[in-house]
Amino acid sequence: MQQNETGQGQPPDLRTTAADLQARAADVNGPAAIDVAHLVKLYKATRAVDDISFRIARGSITGLLGGNGAGKTTTIAMIMGLVLPTSGRVEVLDAKIPEQSYDVLGRMNFESPYVDMPMRLTVRQNLTIFGRLYAVNHLRERIDQLAADLDLKEFLDRASGKLSAGQKTRVALAKALINEPDLLLLDEPTASLDPDTADWVRQHLETYRKTHNATILLASHNMLEVERLCDRVIIMKRGKIQDDDSPDRIMARYNRDTLEEVFLDVARGRMREGAS
Repeated sequence: MQQNETGQGQPPDLRTTAADLQARAADVNGPAAIDVAHLVKLYKATRAVDDISFRIARGSITGLLGGNGAGKTTTIAMIMGLVLPTSGRVEVLDAKIPEQSYDVLGRMNFESPYVDMPMRLTVRQNLTIFGRLYAVNHLRERIDQLAADLDLKEFLDRASGKLSAGQKTRVALAKALINEPDLLLLDEPTASLDPDTADWVRQHLETYRKTHNATILLASHNMLEVERLCDRVIIMKRGKIQDDDSPDRIMARYNRDTLEEVFLDVARGRMREGAS
């Protein structure tokens, strides 16, 4: 707690200047997996993404937070080369996006529980199709390995539409890992899962990141998940970056005990008064 001249506690200064964010955006040790500079996306008069910059270190896990309409999904879509930016620069694994997307698409992948696979195809058939799209070598062996790692064996030949929510999430994760990506982009990976299954998925992601030195960009509304997994948190609101730091430093700066409290403060435009 900061002290004023009378020795009484006062709230910390929560102001995050443009210079602060620019310095943090450039603060990456070693080569960056993602390098975004002055990225803007306009939809008519709406600035979905409004001049954001950040660099994400290879081998790290970064949380991208923000309420609905904050610009997270649009940012991820531009990183993947699916949406063209109005202005600004995106580089992924040293390739310019979208100009050199095809040079790195095989080294990245995306997972979201909101994107369904073809329901009538079996899990094995779906994984086979995605594996062929990524030109995975020894695809049958790779699917068998993922089935063992992610506990898919008992329903590998079941139609995808007949799976439970937890089973679908494990299959979606298998699809995202089919090509052993260097960069994994995740959108709410544990949404609608029970705590046990969600914890299992998080453990697997941590293990994959460590064993493959992979980079993970995680968009999530599960603040406990972000606190556990992420080395760094980028908070967006109305297309702009509001804060960018480690979870511990962000919580300390807002004088909060959890990221959920910080999230609510940012979303509602409020600051907490200092506690005695």
